Amino acid sequence: MSDDEIVVDASAVLAAIKNEPFRHVDPVRIVGATISAVNVCEVLTKLVSAEFTEMEAEAAVTALDLRIHAFDEAQAKSAARLWPATKRLGLSLGDRACLALALALKRPAVTADRAWSKLDVGAEIILIR
Repeated sequence: MSDDEIVVDASAVLAAIKNEPFRHVDPVRIVGATISAVNVCEVLTKLVSAEFTEMEAEAAVTALDLRIHAFDEAQAKSAARLWPATKRLGLSLGDRACLALALALKRPAVTADRAWSKLDVGAEIILIR
């Protein structure tokens, strides 16, 4: 693992696909990043609901060459354990899946969600802006 390896959540991937501004992270780091399968589902759902065709949405995700990790039993248990520490900030299952993966891989989690900056769950959080 290199020092550049990160885990991305859906908001960071969507920002990269939509060419939104990044201030704290080079958007190039999103290419080849690691992501939970749960977060890929979120990205595809958001893109299709934003009037992308399924083929366009899948092509946009494929172009980022993301390393997709399965949401397995260990991830499910970890995400559930995160709920008490994240419920006050309203984090979703997808958010907790991202954090659980970051904790398991000991990598920073990259997000556009500013609420994450208030977390203390043991994972480094990097906000894109």
